[in-house]
Amino acid sequence: MKYSAIPLAQTVVQLCKAKNIKHIVISPGSRSAPLTIGFTNDEYFTCYSIVDERCAAFFALGIAQSIQEPVAVVCTSGSALLNYYPAVAEAYYSDIPLVVLSADRPKYLVGIGDGQTINQENVFKNHILYSANLKQDLDVKAKPSDDDEPAIIKSIEHKLERFLGLKQELQEENEHEINDAINIALTRKGPVHINIPFDEPLYEIADKLNVNPKVIKPEVKPKKMDALELKLCLEDWSNASKKMILVGVNGPNALEAKWIEELANDNSVLVFTETPSNLHHKEFFPSIDKLIAPLTDEEFKELQPDILITFGGLIVSKKIKAFLRKYKPKQHWHVDEKKANDTFFCLEKHFKVSPNQFFESLLPKLTHIKKSNYKQVWKAVKTHRREKHSEYMEEIPFCDFKVFSKLLKSIPDHTNLQMGNSSAIRYAQLFKGNPTVAVYCNRGTSGIDGSTSTAIGFAHANESQTTFITGDLSFLYDSNALWNNHIPKSFRIIVINNYGGGIFRILPGHKNTENFDMFFETKHHLTAKHLCVMYGLDYQTADNEEGLSAALADFYNESEQPKLLEIFTPSTVNDEVLLNYFKFIR
Repeated sequence: MKYSAIPLAQTVVQLCKAKNIKHIVISPGSRSAPLTIGFTNDEYFTCYSIVDERCAAFFALGIAQSIQEPVAVVCTSGSALLNYYPAVAEAYYSDIPLVVLSADRPKYLVGIGDGQTINQENVFKNHILYSANLKQDLDVKAKPSDDDEPAIIKSIEHKLERFLGLKQELQEENEHEINDAINIALTRKGPVHINIPFDEPLYEIADKLNVNPKVIKPEVKPKKMDALELKLCLEDWSNASKKMILVGVNGPNALEAKWIEELANDNSVLVFTETPSNLHHKEFFPSIDKLIAPLTDEEFKELQPDILITFGGLIVSKKIKAFLRKYKPKQHWHVDEKKANDTFFCLEKHFKVSPNQFFESLLPKLTHIKKSNYKQVWKAVKTHRREKHSEYMEEIPFCDFKVFSKLLKSIPDHTNLQMGNSSAIRYAQLFKGNPTVAVYCNRGTSGIDGSTSTAIGFAHANESQTTFITGDLSFLYDSNALWNNHIPKSFRIIVINNYGGGIFRILPGHKNTENFDMFFETKHHLTAKHLCVMYGLDYQTADNEEGLSAALADFYNESEQPKLLEIFTPSTVNDEVLLNYFKFIR
């Protein structure tokens, strides 16, 4: 096997291997050559070459999202590293393990005007779980000449021994830093950064390893609820007649079925779920905005909970956030092993355990539950809203709303759905989800950048078919995502093209002015057609209901190429249809 001749590169590669980091996403560069040589010459690793670092990082994030294990990204020095930042921030807020391996120049070459050189140490300091700044390898090249006197030789030998001692200390320090960084990515589920200085020559190869790095196993301390705190919770929970559980972004099958059933059978509990919650039960309340948007102040007071429990990632619905900030629960408890966001400005308790541990500690110990008609009242409202929703769908013209209705019903059972941000995920929130379809969305930072790259990375790492639904601006913004040799043939992209940023028409503002059209909606006449030709995707279009039905008839069938369906909708109709919807369903 071939190795980089640089011991520090060998150390990084061997420790990644020891900690089972198998997927390595590499962007081209010279300073990172020692890492590229090490990873690509070892059959243990699956290596990917992706030129655009921003796309590369989101692609890696998608793989990590799918396999729930750390994935590494490798880049050269300079601004290449900064292109990772959007994905690093997303990984930070979405608890996704991403290991950033950045090559750097030696310290003596930083800040002197060398090309491709920036201050790389701690560059992600506000959005990283750990930054390891490694020290450059020390090298022994000088040796005494033939005419040296014995005393001089002895002095040099003494200095050499001291040098080798420092070299060993440096090696141990680097090993410790690498172990710490990767262990944190493994146990705390988030991004870490390992910055690695290399001096030239960069391309030298060795036939054997010069290092045998120490592998430090991660420490996992068992977490449990405090007995006194649990006792107080049991009392409060038992005596509350209006309890609400609000679930944010959540992995499929994350909550055990027995706790789902217990919560569903409690008439004093409303479980509000969002599309990326991946939590389904006929007694639960999906499509939150559909339920609460038309409520009056009096009805909001009736809905106001005594206790609110939240778990999962960030909440999509602005309406539920506005409601709970105005009509605050008496108590807000958040369940998460790492962090608690005071989203509604009334957070009282943070339980640093998993939702399964929390409900296992709480629910079996309940001796009584206060009688309540809380759920029954709102079930009647939910039924009414669904009936009105169906009526409205029958009378609206072809538009974004109607398109989403058709698309979400078309997704094949037991497959994956990746959602773009902005309008796409918000429209999806208004429809009942298919419980067999796993839904994902980059809601950590909620940005439009990188959604396509993430979906492709996820699709590559997942055995089931993946469909990605996105808007035109998000798709065009991340079009370099298609510059990728790892797109599965089964991958499906659906682009809803309303010729601009349609969400800005829904938000308050002065519409149909030159300023609005250019700087907010950013109107355009671009399509995905030529991108599909260039990158080898099968391209289809639809611009009416009949055409959409025809296109979907065989869209998900097996094919020799990935497929993209571009659906054109009228930009000036979409906002009116959506805004009128909330009036109609009341």
